[in-house]
Amino acid sequence: MKPISTPGFKLAARFALREMRGGLKGFFVFIACIALGVMAISGVASVSRALTEGIASEGQSILGGDLSFSLIHRQATDIERTYLEGLGQMSEVATLRAMARQPEKGEQTLIELKAADSAYPLYGEAVLGSGKPLHSVLNTNAQDGLWNGVADIALLARLNIEVGDVISVGRIQVRVADTIELEPDRLGNGMAIGPRLMVAPQALEAAGLIQPGSLVTFHYRIKLPDLETDGALNSVIEEAKAAFPDAGWRIQSRANASPQLQRNIQRFAQFLTLVGLTALVVGGVGVANAVRSYLDTKREVIASFKCVGASGGFVFRIYLVQIMALAGIGILVGLVLGAIIPLIALTLLAPVLPIGASVGIYPLELLLGALYGGLTALAFAIWPLGRAHDVPPTVLFRDSVSHKNRYPKKRYVFAMLGTLTVLAVLALALAYDKNIAMLYLVAAIGAYVLLILVARFIMWAAKRTPHVRSTEWRLAISNLHRPGALTPSVILSLGLGLTLLVALALIDGNLRSTLTQTAEQDAPSFFFVDIQNHEKDGFLSFVSEQAPEGNLDTVPMLRGRITALNGIPSDQVPPPPDDGWVLRGDRGITYSNTLPENSEVVDGEWWPEDYSGPPLVSFAEEIGRNLSLEVGDTVTVNVLGREITAEIANFRTVDWRSMSINFVMLFSANTFAGAPHTHLATITWDDNPTVERELELLKQVTQAYPTVTSVRVKDAIAQVNNLVGQLSWAVRGASSITLIASVLVLGGALAAGHRNRIYDAVILKTLGATRGRLVYAYLAEYMLLGLATALFSLLAGSLAARFVMVDIMGGEFSMLPGTALAAVVGALVFTIGFGLLGTWRVLGEKPAPVLRNL
Repeated sequence: MKPISTPGFKLAARFALREMRGGLKGFFVFIACIALGVMAISGVASVSRALTEGIASEGQSILGGDLSFSLIHRQATDIERTYLEGLGQMSEVATLRAMARQPEKGEQTLIELKAADSAYPLYGEAVLGSGKPLHSVLNTNAQDGLWNGVADIALLARLNIEVGDVISVGRIQVRVADTIELEPDRLGNGMAIGPRLMVAPQALEAAGLIQPGSLVTFHYRIKLPDLETDGALNSVIEEAKAAFPDAGWRIQSRANASPQLQRNIQRFAQFLTLVGLTALVVGGVGVANAVRSYLDTKREVIASFKCVGASGGFVFRIYLVQIMALAGIGILVGLVLGAIIPLIALTLLAPVLPIGASVGIYPLELLLGALYGGLTALAFAIWPLGRAHDVPPTVLFRDSVSHKNRYPKKRYVFAMLGTLTVLAVLALALAYDKNIAMLYLVAAIGAYVLLILVARFIMWAAKRTPHVRSTEWRLAISNLHRPGALTPSVILSLGLGLTLLVALALIDGNLRSTLTQTAEQDAPSFFFVDIQNHEKDGFLSFVSEQAPEGNLDTVPMLRGRITALNGIPSDQVPPPPDDGWVLRGDRGITYSNTLPENSEVVDGEWWPEDYSGPPLVSFAEEIGRNLSLEVGDTVTVNVLGREITAEIANFRTVDWRSMSINFVMLFSANTFAGAPHTHLATITWDDNPTVERELELLKQVTQAYPTVTSVRVKDAIAQVNNLVGQLSWAVRGASSITLIASVLVLGGALAAGHRNRIYDAVILKTLGATRGRLVYAYLAEYMLLGLATALFSLLAGSLAARFVMVDIMGGEFSMLPGTALAAVVGALVFTIGFGLLGTWRVLGEKPAPVLRNL
């Protein structure tokens, strides 16, 4: 006799599909939760890919050439220029910050000044408001003492001028001959503090702004002939490094035209992906609720299967196939929406995006969203499915609630934990910043576990609460802990979403508050840049006379780039996640034989005031430790084309929050003896000055010293504050997906409990309870649940925000009452609102049909 084989997935799939003919009733929340999470993850990944490919496709225009060689403080030597010209067509561009003045109207502002030669731009097109070619407007010789310039519209607004008006820049008069509509390489120049003014190189030379040590950057863009591959570009770069090892120039290729923007896109995309993953995890609660509720309606069917000989494993496979099929529908919907998101988002953002995005369908990004969605559905479905494995048919027929607290077999517990582990490992492996991803995952897991414990505690406390006189309140309290109570579902579903939003709102509020407070109390009023050696004493005397109540501080200022640490080239040093910026680009450096007042040596010793030995450097402690440096190690910097290696003599504390004069590296005075440099000065006030007083000083300094650049700190902070505000709205908008998922799960959880509520309501109404008293009891129950959820979200969100502000950003944290109130009100509105909507339907049920089926 042939042995009877164990039914496999094929037969289970046949039964599952037959049973699904009844439709998708009860699974709309399930499908919506999966679809939301998949949409968020695949959509964010696709938008990130579109922007990244847009940067890559426009790399030549953004960079201004196939290769760019940048030098700070100095121009290329004749030998270097000859070498660069031999590579291909060359364009020279100089950029620096300067002050623009409108003497007649008494207006002045900080600008980004750019001098472009006749070959500019090598790629792309500079578009002016009049439609004229750029170099037909710029003049290479002054006409009637005036030089022509083209400006951003923002410059006209700041100085209250029109096209044709004349402004002063340095020692020259510039007529604003046209406006800039498009500057193809604007993105490659980094963050702009002021509006752009573009002139010819001859005008910049006549302005007197370029002096030894001035903070001017010269860009030499090269258009290479017949170099199609990135490998060929890299070969040219290596040859240039070998030919001029001490040039100190920063070399970029079209393949990496805007690395900072790409990093920011990746960071932002990572955060939003983690938010999408949080939405999926929140949706996972809805998956578990829906599966549990669905299996509750299938008790008789499952019992029948077991009575005719079906094993628990076969029953598990039947309903696993069903659940994953339904998850597949949610994933498909999410993928369709995720594929559409880049088209909608990038169309809406096109007017403000500095690049053209490459809109398309990205299979790998969509596959990532599908993988996350499938794993989430599987992980959260295993537990309720596993509990049905070994439940005896007699229990299923006789007792509707006795199985609710049973744990599934160990293999299902391990399968669920294994799936969640794969989900976490996948999120961590694909993260741009592993540390941030790990913190986020730990926080999400911790919040989830805490929410479960909070729900259990509420049920425990409710069970042990002394009886109250009010019948309605006794019913509400008993509903919190009875078998099948809504407490775990409501706390889990709403808690995670609210916690995330509370944390983001508190971080945003504290960050803005810190910036504003710093601007008003701690930060200097102005930074004065590019003060030449020969005018330093006169400048300080002038400012002291104009602002006798101000406190002046000045230091020598140079720019240098770290080229090696302990002899290892900086491009071969693994950059730390937080402080990798120190190894990228040029850094401000200074020298002194005395320890700055706002610093303290924490390791090593400060050098004597008359020190004259080998070069020494003091390094900012936190950054130095993150770079794995120790006292006695060496740092090599390139300043003015000269390689200087200094030994780290000590680590010192640096208070970056003060926004006063701070440097990562502070060298012994003898290191740069005789080197040309400028000075940096700040002015702070004993009392907070009025805006009019600050602007008056700015006007006086700009008129008396036109080549000195004045940066008003409050203007810079206001710009950063505005950027933070825009980002915070974008983040909160994206994070609302998590809240939407929470609300969906909340609605699903309440709907899943309606079956038991119908029986309760019918029995109580039969015993004489009025609809009003039942509404009161349910209102009290939902209010208690909402209040408990709000308090947890407020506490957990506050702790998360404090950790980010204090431990990660090194700032201060304060509780914001408005955010706390919004969290409480939001939780109460959602729980009471959804609860009463469902309750009203429950109370409308006719008693007779229910009583007949008891």
